[in-house]
Amino acid sequence: MSSNKILYLEKQAQTIRQRIISMLAKAKSGHPGGSLSSTDIMACLFFEVMNHSPEKKDSPDRDRFHLSKGHCCPALYAALSLAGYFPEEELGKLRKLGALLQGHPDRRTPGVEVASGSLGQGLSVASGMAIAGKIDKLDYRVYCIMGDGEIQEGNIWEAAMSAAHFKLDNLCAILDYNRFQIDGRTEDIMNLEPLLNKWEAFGWHVIQCDGHNIGELLESFEEAKTVKQKPCIIIAHTVKGKGVSFMEHVVDFHGRAPSLDEEIVALKELKNISEK
Repeated sequence: MSSNKILYLEKQAQTIRQRIISMLAKAKSGHPGGSLSSTDIMACLFFEVMNHSPEKKDSPDRDRFHLSKGHCCPALYAALSLAGYFPEEELGKLRKLGALLQGHPDRRTPGVEVASGSLGQGLSVASGMAIAGKIDKLDYRVYCIMGDGEIQEGNIWEAAMSAAHFKLDNLCAILDYNRFQIDGRTEDIMNLEPLLNKWEAFGWHVIQCDGHNIGELLESFEEAKTVKQKPCIIIAHTVKGKGVSFMEHVVDFHGRAPSLDEEIVALKELKNISEK
């Protein structure tokens, strides 16, 4: 991958981060930590990896994306606005009654395939999309971002078993592995390790990468496209609150929006990073 492409995607990611901070500060509610940790993944998917566009949002051959951890929709909304699915001004109405952008994604929002938010269900939804593609003989891929606290739920593992059984090689799950959930560290709440071995035991092809390294992410997505006869999961090692120093590794920012003063500091930090 060229250095220009990586630089472009890094800038897209930083723009998404800035939009996340601004919309959450204005809404005075929402989930910054997991939104920021998944931002580089979103940038790669929406601006390089996936076959999609606002003009073909209903095309049968479009790639499908499902955000299983729906509370981190600010990252998705920021990416969709940047990709041209709706005007940036809509971000300022986040979580307002009757607005296009609610606290969890739903199908009123252009670019959203299925409503999400009840954790643990997203991989089943994505598997259904992948099975439909196989039945209809359509050459699209399905991408599903999950949270690490989320995969403590049994429904995830039922879906994992099913996807392997049906050899869904058009399905790519991505785990945003930032090691925090609402009550603390995942290792303290319900330890997930040995994570790689578990997914392999369920019949998946497993790739691990630095979830904030654009080059590694792109290589991982390319590898996933070459896998046949089994689904693929990318375990992306990330940092909760990535990009904002006072939010990184801080569980309080799982579900606390920044204040207006914190917004100023955060945007200044992100602007300085973008200009380097």
